[in-house]
Amino acid sequence: MAGFRPGGRWLLGALVAAYVVLAVVALSLLLWSSIPTAQGEVLTDVVASQAAALLIGGALVVVGLVAMVARLVGRYTTTARRLTAETQLLLEANPDHRLDRSGPPELAELATAVGDLAERRRVAEREVAAQIAAARASLEEERNRLAALMAELAAAVLVCNVEGRILLYNAAARSLLDDDALVGLGRSIFGIVDRDLLAHAVDRIRDGSSTYSHVATTLRGEQLLQVQVAAVRGPDQAVTGFVLLLEDLTERMNLSSRRDDLLRELTEGTRSSLGSIQAAIETVVDYPDMDAEERHQFVGIVREESQRLGRQVEQWVAESAAYLGADWLRAEMNVVDLLEVVAQALEREGTVAATVRPVTDAPWVRVDSHALTRAAVHLAARLREECGAEALTLAVTRAGSHAQLEVTWAGRPPDSDRFQVWLDQPLTGGAGRCVREVVARHGGEVWCGGGAGVAPHLRLLLPVTEAGPAPAVRSPIDVTPRPEFYDFDFFDRHEESLAWHDRGLGELTYTVFDTETTGLEPTRGDEIISVGAVRVVNGRLLRHESFERLVDPQRRVPASSTAVHGITSAMLEGQPTIETVLPMFARYAADTVLVGHNVGFDMQFLRLKETRTGVRFAQPVLDTLLLDAAIHPDHEDHSLEAIAGRLGVDVLGRHTALGDALVTGEVFLRLMTLLEQRGVRTLGEAVAASRATLHARIDRSRYDS
Repeated sequence: MAGFRPGGRWLLGALVAAYVVLAVVALSLLLWSSIPTAQGEVLTDVVASQAAALLIGGALVVVGLVAMVARLVGRYTTTARRLTAETQLLLEANPDHRLDRSGPPELAELATAVGDLAERRRVAEREVAAQIAAARASLEEERNRLAALMAELAAAVLVCNVEGRILLYNAAARSLLDDDALVGLGRSIFGIVDRDLLAHAVDRIRDGSSTYSHVATTLRGEQLLQVQVAAVRGPDQAVTGFVLLLEDLTERMNLSSRRDDLLRELTEGTRSSLGSIQAAIETVVDYPDMDAEERHQFVGIVREESQRLGRQVEQWVAESAAYLGADWLRAEMNVVDLLEVVAQALEREGTVAATVRPVTDAPWVRVDSHALTRAAVHLAARLREECGAEALTLAVTRAGSHAQLEVTWAGRPPDSDRFQVWLDQPLTGGAGRCVREVVARHGGEVWCGGGAGVAPHLRLLLPVTEAGPAPAVRSPIDVTPRPEFYDFDFFDRHEESLAWHDRGLGELTYTVFDTETTGLEPTRGDEIISVGAVRVVNGRLLRHESFERLVDPQRRVPASSTAVHGITSAMLEGQPTIETVLPMFARYAADTVLVGHNVGFDMQFLRLKETRTGVRFAQPVLDTLLLDAAIHPDHEDHSLEAIAGRLGVDVLGRHTALGDALVTGEVFLRLMTLLEQRGVRTLGEAVAASRATLHARIDRSRYDS
């Protein structure tokens, strides 16, 4: 820091006083030498008689002179240091800051001139900012379009760099994984996908055998994920990152497993019945001369086992109905849209001409449109070949909880037995084995009719979905700023094997946190009741990746504490205890530097819970109070409100854990800029600057990495 240290002003005062004393002594000696001897003797007697008074008076003059000079110099140096610090703050952190113009008149005039210059700078910056904003409007629109598309994409998408650091994710991925500690910008993908599995997929991509690869992994031992990995390549075709598409296979695998169990139960259950039936029949055939009573017994065995076998099959069919379409890709669809798809397929393949009859308020169904289309094409071909149907009319009506699709034509109706044969004929196109299977898997029914004054028709009954989505309205894509689910700067970031303290402040990831408690004395039983945190990545405060949990302290919250943070005992009933919340917070803050305001208070609470929870926070810790004291030593107030006011940070949500964490995060980002401007660029240098302040009352051992 430029300027005098606090002790320098007194040293300067002492030097000025010494100079004055020496000047007085030299002048006295000069005058003494010019006085006649007789007068000199008289003067000597007078001085000797008043020596004590002269010494005391001289000392008082010297002390007063020293104090006056020290005060005068201190006033100038303190004001100059404050003006320098505020000017740097204005330049680096808060352009709207107004300089304090108190102090000596000369420096007040200087502050006024600096303020005028700053105002001109503000005007110029606004003009430049407006020009930049106009120039970047198109780019910003494209960026927000990408963010909007990613946010609304139904597929779960993650993008990581070559080191496995997440640089993009969407809401679907966060919802699928449902863990604050797993998904976040800068977090490792290896918390989701095992390193060896991803390496296997990457090797297949890099050796050119495939442009993408599939791997499967389990999450928390209970969730089965399928991961499709594709490479992101730079201009030189070098792999710079990977795109991961995630799909939860858990429910599908459970359905398949249950279906297999049902099939196995059917197989094992029918084996014994079939064996008994076969044995009884063979006995009757081999011994035609057995008496009527014995024959009746064997026939009874056949009848009983047949009935038991029939009951087993019926039970299996009933239980397996829910699993028949488990692997089919079905989606909700308006029935009119479904008929349009069928009509287009019929005309495209040249089967028959098709017309869709208009309908209002058409119901929605959940279908595999491809499978139903192939079934319709198959039946239309049979109708043309065997019933002479050249043109079909497609219509739909609502029949209770079902949608009734009706196909009519001019010609004769199909024979009922022949129609059943059509239903069992194999389909083409991989849509299923036959029409009957397709209809059964949709939980529907199909039949034909006509004749005796009734037009020939074919009807398909499909269950209506409970609530179909509203018809799509074409509207412009929302291009308003989206939550920050991406940070492409990570493409250019690589892991470095540097110690914590040697890492640059801008290279690190931070977790800014705060706690609310039942009181201020953790060693006397006060407990944490709320934890709030937010992450800082690449110099950005990721508000959407915040952490906020209430904690049941298992004790009453005093009214005096509730008056501060507004949390009551009733609000904490049923909330998780600290044994649950603290491990969750530890996962959220893993591999980051902890940041807080007056953070020693919060860390004391966390340390006292180490034995109880098994969680130890060993990473480095920074305190915004100490950092501000290092940057602004001449300011007496280093409260969060005072710092925020100086740096131009709005204070919202004060005395809530997450609210204070957000304010502290904004303050920390601006303090980082001021630290780097003063040459403090690494974590170790920031810790050293904090330790050097008069406010450093926090246990320094916590900074050891």
